[in-house]
Amino acid sequence: METIHDNSSLKLKKEFLEAEDFLPLNGTDHVELYVGNAKQTAHFYKTAFGFQSLAYAGLETGMKDRVSYVLEQDKIRLVITSPLTPGGPINEHLEKHGDGVKNVALWVDDADKSYRETTSRGAESSFEPYSIEDENGKVTLSGIKTYGDTVHVFVDRSNYTGVFMPGYKKWESHYNPSNAGLKYIDHMVGNVGWGEMNKWVDFYAKVMGFAQLVSFDDKDISTEYTALMSKVMTNGNGRIKFPINEPAEGKKKSQIEEYIDFYQGAGVQHIAVATNNIFETVDRLKDYGVEFLYVPDSYYDDLLERVGDIDEEIGELSKRGILVDRDDEGYLLQLFTKPVADRPTLFFEIIQRKGAKSFGKGNFKALFEAIEREQENRGTL
Repeated sequence: METIHDNSSLKLKKEFLEAEDFLPLNGTDHVELYVGNAKQTAHFYKTAFGFQSLAYAGLETGMKDRVSYVLEQDKIRLVITSPLTPGGPINEHLEKHGDGVKNVALWVDDADKSYRETTSRGAESSFEPYSIEDENGKVTLSGIKTYGDTVHVFVDRSNYTGVFMPGYKKWESHYNPSNAGLKYIDHMVGNVGWGEMNKWVDFYAKVMGFAQLVSFDDKDISTEYTALMSKVMTNGNGRIKFPINEPAEGKKKSQIEEYIDFYQGAGVQHIAVATNNIFETVDRLKDYGVEFLYVPDSYYDDLLERVGDIDEEIGELSKRGILVDRDDEGYLLQLFTKPVADRPTLFFEIIQRKGAKSFGKGNFKALFEAIEREQENRGTL
């Protein structure tokens, strides 16, 4: 049986070596979403995705202009933030973008050094390093601007033992549903405008020392109607991976164009979260009410010819709509949610890697056709 491989993963070790590690990153510290109603959105992520209550900041903790709920599931932390007063930057962000990712916070050993290293290489400052303290120690933060209104926040919590950071208290909640088996953030995808992909690829290479892991052009990622281009950037230890998408010419409006129209600019398109058992995770998420993209049964007709032998039964994959792809180091299983807010912007990917280091190139056509069906229903294709 012939198996098709993604040769791009062969370069993985070489490309990791190319990444200059002047900016050591330990992982993703948290992702902060600005939303219209933080209390209700936090409840959604608990109920629908199995996140647990961790910390809270608001009027009761001395926060006068905003409220934030911190949710946790294994190594994933989401911060859900809403404004408490009219005007100001959070309301401006919401009016323009709707609910979406504002801050991608990266865990570092030295937030001051991370700021100096990146701004000296051309990054635009979002805010200078500062420290906040309480009886549990201190956390140092700094921030740089990236695509659209997205900010990378550098977080040094090496001298802090509290629940999240100063200004937050433990969020006690009687309601804590079972988790869904989500482990960590595998990657986060940014959508940028026409001709901007290489600009941001260069930004991550020059400013943050990332290397290009793989690239896809419109020949790789296209259907009868739409197309896009993508390049994946990774830091030196491979813990942070940022694919960057831009539209490509097609007969109709692509999902990237739809995103940019509704988000009013560049931003985080989706968050890929890893699981060790995608069957159990997807079953639980569906029971919790998460909606996934539909893949036609015909996708599975020649699956084994495309990906070779796998551990899972085709019928079990088909029942759940899970996609499979293989590279030279193994295979992966993935499934994509529908947008999680009213605007067709942010969504989540559930991914289980069985050796594969790639991003599902063989599934792009099926995935984008599924998205096009949703676009057609919305009248935006």
